[in-house]
Amino acid sequence: MVIPVKRLPDAKSRLSPLSVEHRAALALAFASDTVAAAAASPLVAAVFVVTGDQRVARRLGALGARIVPDDAPGGLNGAVESGRIHALADDPRRRVAALTADLPGLLTEDLTDALAAAADGRAFVADAPGSGTTLLLSDVHGTLGARFGVNSRYAHEASGALLLAGAGRSLRRDVDTMEDLDDAVALGVGQHTAAALKLFDCAARVGDCALR
Repeated sequence: MVIPVKRLPDAKSRLSPLSVEHRAALALAFASDTVAAAAASPLVAAVFVVTGDQRVARRLGALGARIVPDDAPGGLNGAVESGRIHALADDPRRRVAALTADLPGLLTEDLTDALAAAADGRAFVADAPGSGTTLLLSDVHGTLGARFGVNSRYAHEASGALLLAGAGRSLRRDVDTMEDLDDAVALGVGQHTAAALKLFDCAARVGDCALR
């Protein structure tokens, strides 16, 4: 499993009511919960986190992730490709998957079910709005062909990847906006995100956060 993670000062800019410090803390918490859920899946042999942020590397490395330096060109898709290469170098017999790092409520069983449902070809899971991608699975030869970005769902479909319909909500609920975060909290978030929100003096809804 390859999980690219941005440098924290640049992460989650659309959570604009929150300070840079709070956005960075949440981004790290989201990634921590995502990695923990992925690592617990019986179908995930190893988690490779691609990042250029040392704070991310320390936290996620402590959770068992293998850290790959984000030093390749090509932005997000370049980071995914770098992780794919490292994963196949570790064991070329494995299939490779790429997962976004902003799934704070990810349930291991939802991820496992999606991985188990994929046939031999490339496959993906669309995000909650339907136009993005949260999970991309390679074919049996390890080819990913990542096309993350705006409207990535349609780019992945056009490239021949199969949409995995019926994926669990926790695997589709990525977080880009405050509304997304409210929805994730309502669904239930992992321990790292819950702890980060508690530090911000949040009430029942994220929109009630008291910025300190």
